[in-house]
Amino acid sequence: MRGIALLSEPYTLKRKQTIITLFKTMKRKINFLSAIVLGFAAVACSSAEKMAEMAENVTVKCEPAVLEVVGGVIDATVSVTYPEDYFHPKAILEVTPVIVYEGGEVKMEPFMFQGEKVENNYEVVPSAGSTITKKVHFEYVPGMESCYLELRGVATNKKDRVDMPSKKVADGANTTYMLVCKNGKLDLKADNYQEIIKQTAEGQILYQINSSTVRNSQLKGQSVKDYQAALDEILANERKTLVSTDVVAYASPDGKEDQNAKLSDNRSKSAEKAYKKVVKGKEVAGDVNVTSVAEDWEGFQELVAASDLEDKDLIIRVLSMYSDPAVREKEIKNMSAVYSTLAKDVLPELRRARFIANVEFQNYTNEELLQLIADNIDVLDETALLRAATLVKENDQKIEIYKKAAEKFESATAKYNMAVVYIYMNEVDKAAAALKGLEMDADWQNAMGVIALRKGQLEAANNYFKKAGTQTAKENLAVLDILAGEYEAAAAKLAGVEGYNAALAQLLVGNNAPAAALKCECANVAYLRAVAAARQGDAEAVKTNLEAAGKCEKLAERAAKDVEFAQYR
Repeated sequence: MRGIALLSEPYTLKRKQTIITLFKTMKRKINFLSAIVLGFAAVACSSAEKMAEMAENVTVKCEPAVLEVVGGVIDATVSVTYPEDYFHPKAILEVTPVIVYEGGEVKMEPFMFQGEKVENNYEVVPSAGSTITKKVHFEYVPGMESCYLELRGVATNKKDRVDMPSKKVADGANTTYMLVCKNGKLDLKADNYQEIIKQTAEGQILYQINSSTVRNSQLKGQSVKDYQAALDEILANERKTLVSTDVVAYASPDGKEDQNAKLSDNRSKSAEKAYKKVVKGKEVAGDVNVTSVAEDWEGFQELVAASDLEDKDLIIRVLSMYSDPAVREKEIKNMSAVYSTLAKDVLPELRRARFIANVEFQNYTNEELLQLIADNIDVLDETALLRAATLVKENDQKIEIYKKAAEKFESATAKYNMAVVYIYMNEVDKAAAALKGLEMDADWQNAMGVIALRKGQLEAANNYFKKAGTQTAKENLAVLDILAGEYEAAAAKLAGVEGYNAALAQLLVGNNAPAAALKCECANVAYLRAVAAARQGDAEAVKTNLEAAGKCEKLAERAAKDVEFAQYR
């Protein structure tokens, strides 16, 4: 109002100066206001905000495109391409990789980048544009099988701080390797039970020196009588079968070899006739094999070893030193004091013919063993108990039978096999106790490795399996390879092996066929077949196998989140 009033006053020099002063003041105010407006405009168009607005021009790629858990970790390579004129020379950008999963999120330490005119030590991104590649690493957390990786950024320029739009990088995470069966493979020690036990019954007749005539007294002797009684028992026993008979005639190893050969041959002929008289009236089946042995050095050594001769060790040593019959006889005859005893007590026993009945004894059948376990377990020997334990179904009953064999026969095999059953029952501490004090052989090492595997002690398990060195231990080592992400090594160890883990190893190296061909109808195998079908694009097989696998609640829950089936939901 004052300015207007001034204009109405009479024009004077003083008034002129006042007006000039007023206009100068107003101009300064206008310029000040203009500066404030321009300042606000500058803030509104700062470089940080422009980078946020232009974030859609930034491209990201991830390798692998679908995250994968390998050996308990998620590793990936992320590439970010900043276009030309995007990154302001005075800006700083903080980029944080984050995995978001059901139940939480995990952040890495942020990567720091700066423009060309920033005086700091971060990685420079030129305004001309650039592609930045970084490795990301996360420890697996349950729940990450359904997750995604994103990049979160914050741009700063002097005092400005602007949150960048988050960029999704990849989905995940594939945990197919975790389907590996970690129970471990074990071998039972052989029970050595014989379904058919080979037995013999034997009698013999003796000849006089240089004679092949069978004396009547020999046919009535105790040895022949015992043989005939044995034949009667064999023929009457339903469990025994006479399969053949050997008639073997010998000459003692004194005298000339060619003469002894002829003598033993003649004795075999007379012995065959004598045998027919011995078994007359008995229904003896099976072939009769008649042979002769020119000089019975084997029988000679047996009789000497069983004798009370003072120099028997020397005689046996001579037999081991010389193979030529003539040299043997000469060296023994040189021991004149000994030879007279041999001629009197040993050599006459070698002028003989043997009747050997070869018998097969039918041992307890599986059905009989099961019945005896229930009715009369004490009649069973060690091997029968070991076999019976493999026939019963319940693990608790297996344990009781093995305990019986261990206590009654101090059976190391029973103790080891009992440990195997305890492991299958997942009672690993009891298994370790059963193994205590046993020979630390390959089976023992492998069993200890399986115990360590079940306890999650992978390094110890690895050491035990390597010490075992068996094919079974090798297959267990393949499990450790899978858990460590060494899929090629696992597949190599399981080459030629059929089964679940072998098929999984092939699946992990890109060969779907073995998993698709698995025949077992259990839920775990059905799930593995479903994964193979998904990778082959067979939607119908995916559906069928997931329905079968869904009978297991745990697998049904997994399938609902498994990235392997993402395109089939």
